[in-house]
Amino acid sequence: MRTDVRPQSSAAKRRHEFCDPVHDFISVDSDERRVIDSPPLQRLRHIHQLAMTHLVYPGATHRRFEHSLGTMELAGRVYDVITNPSTTREYVREVFPEIDDEQTRMYWKRVVRLAALCHDIGHLPFSHAAEDELLPDGWSHEKLSRDLIFSELSDLFNDMIPPVKAEHVAKLAVGPKKAPDMSFSSWERILAEIIVGDAFGVDRMDYLLRDSLHAGVAYGNFGHHRLIDTLKILPFLADDASGRELSLGVESGGLHSAEALLMARYFMYSQVYFHRVRMIYDQHLVDFLIEWLEDGQFSIDTNEHLSITDNEITVAFLSAARDRTKPGHNWAKRLASREHFRFLFSPLPQHYEGNPDPGQTIYQVAQYKFGADMVKLVERRDKGGKVEFPVHIEGQDVVPSITISEVLQRLPEIDNTCIYVDDVIFSDAEKWLKKEIENLLNTKHERTEE
Repeated sequence: MRTDVRPQSSAAKRRHEFCDPVHDFISVDSDERRVIDSPPLQRLRHIHQLAMTHLVYPGATHRRFEHSLGTMELAGRVYDVITNPSTTREYVREVFPEIDDEQTRMYWKRVVRLAALCHDIGHLPFSHAAEDELLPDGWSHEKLSRDLIFSELSDLFNDMIPPVKAEHVAKLAVGPKKAPDMSFSSWERILAEIIVGDAFGVDRMDYLLRDSLHAGVAYGNFGHHRLIDTLKILPFLADDASGRELSLGVESGGLHSAEALLMARYFMYSQVYFHRVRMIYDQHLVDFLIEWLEDGQFSIDTNEHLSITDNEITVAFLSAARDRTKPGHNWAKRLASREHFRFLFSPLPQHYEGNPDPGQTIYQVAQYKFGADMVKLVERRDKGGKVEFPVHIEGQDVVPSITISEVLQRLPEIDNTCIYVDDVIFSDAEKWLKKEIENLLNTKHERTEE
């Protein structure tokens, strides 16, 4: 990192720059720098962005810290584009009448950047790999992020000039879907969409570009500069079709860039995030943590959360891998020695013709035949589903993207169900499945939780 030392007035905030492989340089002011230097943000230097993916893609060792900086950088760019007073339509001025007031507009830009910076501070060690199984019911990394914003960062926000409300930052960092108990104005909903929106959230933009770069694949690339330049706040039909809400959308000239973003998302999920070997390594990590952690879950206490990172977990599983008397030894050994369960089966589209849940059926029968501890079922679904957004066609009305984009109409949803078995039974299991698969696919079993 280098500090900009160009002459400036005593009243001006000093600028600081971070070199970044995705965005070249990320510039912050001194107030933002103090937040970056705080324990919740510095902890992210020790949280892998992609969990155990580096065991499959060796270059994917990047961390949540640089992703958070990149998300902040993109959030500021998007905000500048969509709030430009010279190109803002009247319906935007109705929800944000202060758009011509420079001080107010800059306040909300500060909130957007801080929210983007802080959106991931609640992540557990190794990020998403273990969240669902290892937090108490009703908790998520978004809820932890929100708690940390209020408990650890609010004083820093209050000391800024002008002071920034922690509530504003928390709302935009997690969004209305993850904070149903918080009241969002129409303007706050739009600003939250900049960060966590299903279509054009900059969280997604940055992780696709960054993960693709570090994994050494091209799947996540798309024209993000062109896309951002064409983003607009546009009217869109509400979910219940009762009226038109405002949402982030694109001018028609940016539609191809938007399609490229969503195709990049599809390919990164199907080829990297849901890679079969990556999925079983993540599962082995979860299995280890369930045995190693007290009560099989991470603490939701903010102080304890800040004290545990990937470093402590890595030391623990390497130690357990060398000592068969320690909790989680078997799973730790698999991680340390790359002795993962072998892939056996994943349903193809035709397998659903005679059975609505072929993966569950084969999993249950395989457990009965070979033993529950010898078989693993790992399911990953992209929770975003198909995404629609408004498109403004020059000289015409605003239309839903799905009505004018054949690409979006045909883009598949991402669902990966994989069955794995211990290597010692793999040959027998493979022969058994080949012989019995037709009968199994015509047999229905009730879904059970592992």
